[in-house]
Amino acid sequence: MFKFITDRPFWVNLVVVIALSFAILFITLKMLGAITRHGDYLTVPSVTGKNTEEAIKFLESKGFEVQIQDSVYVDTVKRGIVLKQLPDPNSTVKINRIIFLTVNRVTLPLVEMPALQGKTLNYALEILKRSHLTLGDTTFKPDFMMGSVLEQKYRGNNITSGTTLPWGSKVDLIIGSGLANQKILVPDLLGLTLREAQTVLEQTGLGLAAVIAEPGTSDTLGAYVFKQNPPRYTEDSKAVYIQSGQLVDLWVSPLMKTLKDSVLIDNKKK
Repeated sequence: MFKFITDRPFWVNLVVVIALSFAILFITLKMLGAITRHGDYLTVPSVTGKNTEEAIKFLESKGFEVQIQDSVYVDTVKRGIVLKQLPDPNSTVKINRIIFLTVNRVTLPLVEMPALQGKTLNYALEILKRSHLTLGDTTFKPDFMMGSVLEQKYRGNNITSGTTLPWGSKVDLIIGSGLANQKILVPDLLGLTLREAQTVLEQTGLGLAAVIAEPGTSDTLGAYVFKQNPPRYTEDSKAVYIQSGQLVDLWVSPLMKTLKDSVLIDNKKK
C-alpha cells in the first residue's frame, strides 16, 4: 500500500510533504479570510444628534453592531439623542465593528432636595443650582431671620431634605423679611382649632409661643382655643396691637368652651 512512498527517495517525499503543508495552509487562510471577510472595511457614518432608536437601526443597516455604552443627562440638549459615538464619524473600520454610543436619557433623573432652612437667599440659590433644581416662587414673611430661608416647598407642600425630585424641579422658598415696626391687630383665635389658629398667625405675621393644653387633650392640633395672650381686646374694650413677629400664647381644650361674661365675647357681638 505504501510502496509508492518507499520506492521514492526520501528528499522527494519531504518536498511533497512540505508542498502539501503549504497548500493546506494557503487554503485554510483563504477560507478564514472569506469567513471573517478579511479586507472588508467601512466608513463610520455620523449619528451624533440623531434619535437613539433611529441611529441604531441606521448603523445596523450599514453592517455595524451597536451597543449603548453610557446613558447620561444633559439638560441643554434634546432628550433621547446620541451625544457621542466611538469610533468617531468618518473613521475607517472593519465590517461588523461594534459602534459604542453615549446617549442623552429620555426620562428625567431624580435628585435629592437639599436643606436650605437657615441659609441666606443667595447661598440657597447656589445650592439649588448645584443640585440641578430651580427657584420657583419666593414669599417674604416677617421674621427676625431677615434674608434667610424659613421654609422650602414643592408644589405647595413643605419638602424635607433628602426627598427625591425630578431634575430641574421648581422649589418655592419662604424668606424672612425681618421684624418691621408695623403694628398688627391681634387676631381673634377663640373657638378655632390649634391648627386653624396657627394658620391665622402665619398669615398675619405673628408667631406661636406656648401652647397650654388641658389635661386629657390627646389631639393638640385638633383642640379648640379658649384663651389667648395677648387678647384681641383689653378689659376696657380697646383693640390690642402688637409688632410683626411677636409671639402669642394659646390655651386649648378638647371641647369647645363658651366663655360667658367675657369681654372678648361681648366685643364679638359688637
